[in-house]
Amino acid sequence: MLITKTRLLHVRALSARATCGYLVVGHIRFPCRLGRTGLSHRKSEGDGATPIGAFRLKRLYYRPGSVNPSKNLFAARPLRSDDGWCDDTTSFSYNRWVRLPFAPSHEKLTRTDHLYDVVITTDHNQCPRVRGAGSAIFFHLTGDKSFTQGCVAVGAADMRKILSLCAAHTSLVIWAPGAATPPARRRSPIPP
Repeated sequence: MLITKTRLLHVRALSARATCGYLVVGHIRFPCRLGRTGLSHRKSEGDGATPIGAFRLKRLYYRPGSVNPSKNLFAARPLRSDDGWCDDTTSFSYNRWVRLPFAPSHEKLTRTDHLYDVVITTDHNQCPRVRGAGSAIFFHLTGDKSFTQGCVAVGAADMRKILSLCAAHTSLVIWAPGAATPPARRRSPIPP
């Protein structure tokens, strides 16, 4: 069966409180994990919710050997030990990549649990940034928990398949449960 490249990755959950769902590419479904508090139309920093909306996939960071970046259409580069992401709402660098060491609160992108062996940033709360409306909403790998902290995650083998099916300018479309029409592209989130 010939599968064409897609610009849309659809994420569906059975309910607003579900921490698991499906990521759909064409006619193929992959199990995925969602935020520990389910889905939300009003994402706020630290709430553990996955935001509903359509978000462009931006930059791919990877641990060498985890994916072949030459086959991907994202800006890609290997992870470095000084890669971080600011989650401090008082920082000018809020919801941005930062170079470590970095004094304000942040996430380290090189993790020992391998969740970020393949991690793709999204444009959630990027242009413009609204302080407190959520940071570090990524598409990454699953770990040993049945939920994420607000991201969308899939298994490593599924991630490789999904990336091979992506076209240029791919978006992650996170649907509201039971919705008949896809959510609008969310360039600026609703302030919490």
